[in-house]
Formats: sequence, structure tokens, C-alpha cells
Amino acid sequence: MDGDGRGRLGAPRPRRVAALAAAAAAGALALAACGGGGPSSATTQAGAAATPAHAAGATGCGSAGAGSTTLSPSIGGHVRTVVVHVPAGYRGAHRVALVLNMHGSASTAAAQEAFTGMDAAADHDGFIVAYPQALIPEGTGFDWNVPGVPLVGGRAVPAGAPDDVSFLVQLVALMEHDYCVDPARVYATGFSGGARTASQLACDASTVFAAVAPVSGLRRPTPCPATRAVPVLSFHGTADPVDPYGGHGQAYWTYSVPQAARDWAGQDGCSARAASTHPDPAVTLATYGGCRDGAVVELYSISGEGHEWPGGPALSRALTRALGPQSNALDADDAMWSFFSAHPM
Repeated sequence: MDGDGRGRLGAPRPRRVAALAAAAAAGALALAACGGGGPSSATTQAGAAATPAHAAGATGCGSAGAGSTTLSPSIGGHVRTVVVHVPAGYRGAHRVALVLNMHGSASTAAAQEAFTGMDAAADHDGFIVAYPQALIPEGTGFDWNVPGVPLVGGRAVPAGAPDDVSFLVQLVALMEHDYCVDPARVYATGFSGGARTASQLACDASTVFAAVAPVSGLRRPTPCPATRAVPVLSFHGTADPVDPYGGHGQAYWTYSVPQAARDWAGQDGCSARAASTHPDPAVTLATYGGCRDGAVVELYSISGEGHEWPGGPALSRALTRALGPQSNALDADDAMWSFFSAHPM
């Protein structure tokens, strides 16, 4: 590990490192509160996605509570698991941003919370982060149902698998009901399979998510029925052995990461050529500007990094042998929050 953990803004932030949980997160990857009693886990019906809570305004304001809690809402006929972290200092008096952070294939919500270290960023910057959990069993964890995309190993999505795009849209409505969430500042990120899911949300739920930031898994789905130009930020290591930077991987991973960024630039009506800068000697930032609706498409390429969350908690040597090297040349959480803050709906 090199670098000092400084992020895009240049200010170092202490990370709460949960070593055992982080190891569980990476191990799985390698194998493939408001008001008195806390937030509601009441059933959300499948039709709720058509009328999200933000259409009528958030109702969770005035409640209080901070820290992490696990919800078990029933959405679309399935009981789901969602770990929610409310930032320190949250009082429910002012609307705050919401970030959905999706785990990778064969992983879990709790593992993603540890793997990304994003709770510390939420506490520092004052946003709520929710870690949803997929439902298709895979090893010791779960896989996301990305429309039209096979699972790891080329497996077909099993019959009867839940519609995860609908689940995540309805989850936003639930969060807006239970917490003091600003509907103009709802964002999505994720790692690997969760990054592919975040990419899908930019296409299928462009009126819900103001911007997305896939990590180690940017795709540009086809078709992409987005009704607005969605700001897209992505991160990828050039030495990723799982989802190779140059493409030509598994059935779900055929084209390169730079091509995915170019495709998003085309989708958003950006300039055809990217401006290239180097915020760190090991980092290249490609920026596509001139996009419609004030959007921008950015790709951070981290030289020599593997299938990792840039600047995330340290992993064991055994895990980095499987996933590739880590790097602290860039703090993804810092860079991501800077990007999100600049791009509300």
C-alpha cells in the first residue's frame, strides 16, 4: 500500500477499519434510525415504484437517530436486507443526501459496509448511506439481477429472481419516507456486480438517481432509456484480474472500461474527446465535458491497482493475491462525494 489516504479534495480522512468484516467482504468477492424505535420496515408494495415518495416530498424529517441499523423491508413480494448508516450529528431537521452502495457478486450488505469504509465518509460529510443486499444466492453471498446480463461464470439468472431495479427504486421511496432525505440528492454507487447495477440504474431510473459512481464495474447498458443526461463517475484499476480494464473477460464483461466511459459520453451528449489530467502520478482522470443538462462523465484509471475499492480498508496479502494490488493513490469515497455534491438533480 502506498500513498497517505488523501482524497480528491486533498484532506486526509481517518478510516474506521473493520478488519475482519473487510476480509469477509473481499473473501466473498474472491470466490466469484428515525424516531423512537428506529426506521420503519413496513411492507412496500410492488406498485409503489410508480409513485415514489419524493413525488410528494420526504416525510421522515423531524426524526432523529444516528449509527448503523439493519432493516428487513418486504418489497416486491420479497423480504430484503438493507444496512443503513445515519451520520453522526443527524437530527432530522434538515434534508440530507442519500447514497445507495451496492455490494459485489457473492457478497453481502454488511461486507460492503466494511469493504468500502463509507460510513466514515458519511459521518464526515453528513449523508445517509444505505447498503442493500441482492437476493440470488452465490457462495456465501448474493448476486444482483442486472437485466439481460448473465451471472458470474455465465450462469443464467434463475427464474423468479426479483426485479432489482424496481427494488432499489422502491427502497429510495422507503428511505425518503423514513428519513429526512433530499430527493434531489439521491445517488448510487457499487462495486463490481454492484457497479454494473449502479450503471443500470443510470439508464432505468434516471429521474430517481441524480448521479452514479460505479467502482470496478462500469458498463453502459443497451438499451439505455434514460430521460436525462446522468453524470457518471467511475474508478477502475488497470491490473484488475476479475473485470479486466481492457475488457475480454466473462460473458458480462466484453468491452473495455475506457469504451464504457466513451459510450456514456455519447449517451450524455458530451464532447467526443476526453481531457486527461493526473491528480496523482499513478492516477489518470479522463473527463468528458460539454454534456447535456450540465452532466459530465469522468473515469479514474488507477495504475497497477487490482479489483479493489480505491483507498479502502487494507486487505490481507492472501486476498490481494486473488484480487490484485491495492492503492491509496486516490480515495474513492472522497472523490465520489465531491462529484455527487457537484451534481444534484
